Amino acid sequence: MTDVLVVGAGPTGLLAAGDLAAADVSCTVLERRKGESNLSRAAGVHARTLEELDARGLADELVESGLPVDKLVVFGRARLDLSGLPTRFPYMLAVPQYRTEALLESRARRLDAQIVPGAEVVGLRQDADGVDLDVRTREGEARTYRARYVVAADGVHSRVRQLLGLSFPGRSAVRSVMLCDVRLADPPPDLLMADAVEDGLAFVLPFGDGWYRVIVWDRRNPLPDTAPVELGEIRDVTRRVLGTDFGMHDPRWISRFSSDERQVPHYRAGRVFLAGDAAHVHSPAGGLGMNTGLQDAANLGWKLAAVIRNGAPASLLDTYDAERRPAGRKALRTSGMLLRAALARPRTPGAVRRAALRMAPRIPPLAGRMARSLSGIGLAYPAPRGSHPLTGRRAPDLPLAGPGRPTLYQALRTRRLVLVTPPDVWLPVSLIAAWRDRVDVAAAGGRTRRLVLVRPDGYVAWAADCADPGVPTDELRAALAAWCGPPLAAVPL
Repeated sequence: MTDVLVVGAGPTGLLAAGDLAAADVSCTVLERRKGESNLSRAAGVHARTLEELDARGLADELVESGLPVDKLVVFGRARLDLSGLPTRFPYMLAVPQYRTEALLESRARRLDAQIVPGAEVVGLRQDADGVDLDVRTREGEARTYRARYVVAADGVHSRVRQLLGLSFPGRSAVRSVMLCDVRLADPPPDLLMADAVEDGLAFVLPFGDGWYRVIVWDRRNPLPDTAPVELGEIRDVTRRVLGTDFGMHDPRWISRFSSDERQVPHYRAGRVFLAGDAAHVHSPAGGLGMNTGLQDAANLGWKLAAVIRNGAPASLLDTYDAERRPAGRKALRTSGMLLRAALARPRTPGAVRRAALRMAPRIPPLAGRMARSLSGIGLAYPAPRGSHPLTGRRAPDLPLAGPGRPTLYQALRTRRLVLVTPPDVWLPVSLIAAWRDRVDVAAAGGRTRRLVLVRPDGYVAWAADCADPGVPTDELRAALAAWCGPPLAAVPL
């Protein structure tokens, strides 16, 4: 018996497990794989995901192991500049997925999350109090695990999703994509390069350590996924699209895969929540897949902890689907638009779209919108009618008052909500004390008249403008109860 069972020890499942364990929620991760995978898979971590990792004290370590890429060369000549993003991480970090995964696994284990390898889920039942998962171990033994909730992060072929009987509607996006991690004798500058011609596309990304990710697609030769891949085939397509193969040699990994665009109709089924590729899949265009999954986990983990440990209203869990399903749909649309523009034949609507995308980075307002969309910085969650304009939006990493000039994201490393107050506004002592076990209070480091309650995932839960002579204590009390649960019984209000 455990509070939460997480199925899948990929990046999404490991981030969720670490967040739950950090909140003193007992958590067990069931992973079908019996050993570490050395496959690279995802290759880029976007700015918003780095901010989420920063709120857990992990971003700087990951940045040290990768290569910041602040300019993306797409569709031949169009150069999208990320360096102006309003964040501490104005770039995409090129880093193999296994490094991100290792960092998250180390954190989860350090916080006492239990990880069980070689555990394949074969059955699922749920009732009003919890969920039973039947598991076949690596030795062939049958076991049953029970938990109050389950997080299904077991990938595109999710067994949990299948056992729930959930549909996974969508369509095939692209077939027979080839990719490899290689050395280059004549490498391009340290930036992402991608382009497409009528019969193929190519993508080259440096990792900063002498290795490069190369992805190509050949319209002339759409072979089955099971067909072997030769480096010569990847060289040929790269030369055709980018004019050179950069002298690629010594691949450490080479593969062929197909990509679909799919999304479950609902991210919640009773006490089971779907996250990452189990909930949504799309093409590699834009590098949004792993990033979207990690942000699913960042959204869900603290809400489960709030309900389980702090008595927050159960309705808080409904906001996971309400917030993350539209975000997943947006990722599918963005990725699909980029892919179809890349694959479009001449004199088609897709070709017109590609021409527009080539021009957009040269127009500052459009370039800024594209950068915020791809990076995740521009994502905002739905807010109730009549809410303050900041509600649901990403909170920037504001400086806070205090020794050493801490910042908001450093304060969020406690995994509690943070109430940021104007420096000259004092809250009632009884109100602060009533939620002192779940909410930290910090004064803003600059002049402001706004009172802002920031969630552990870095989004604004509630905000108000402080008008003289005081603060809207009744509204704040209601917001704290809605997001954090009831006040401490021993503190009179």
